[in-house]
Amino acid sequence: MPLKYSSNLLVVQTEIRIRFSEVDSMGVVWHGNYLKYFEDGREAFGRKHGLGYLDFFNNNILTPLVSIECNYKLPLIYGDAAIIYTKYIDCEAAKLLFEYKILKKDTNETIVTAKSTQVFLNSNRELMLTFPDFFIEWKRKMGIIRVC
Repeated sequence: MPLKYSSNLLVVQTEIRIRFSEVDSMGVVWHGNYLKYFEDGREAFGRKHGLGYLDFFNNNILTPLVSIECNYKLPLIYGDAAIIYTKYIDCEAAKLLFEYKILKKDTNETIVTAKSTQVFLNSNRELMLTFPDFFIEWKRKMGIIRVC
């Protein structure tokens, strides 16, 4: 049966407060920490939408990051509160795409925008060219795809 793809967008927001250990000597968030914030967003996404790391692990699937594109707009400093928006982007290829936007909470200014790509590897660490069955079932459950 053919599959139909929905335009459903799945988004989660996560609030963080910038800790001392995340800033450099100028009190500004070190650029590499933004990757950790994106990870926080993906974990929150998994908790909210039922697609956590253990779901992949329990199905013998690895999902390494293969690409991150990050555009820094403004800095965050020690003590700032920020909101991470993490959005799942559906595609027909066997990969996971997420978009991120981090806003400074009190001013709603855009701090950074980013995109990440993850691929599926089987238990032999071989690239999978099709979605794992459990992931297709998750997409159906979320209304992203449906059988015609």
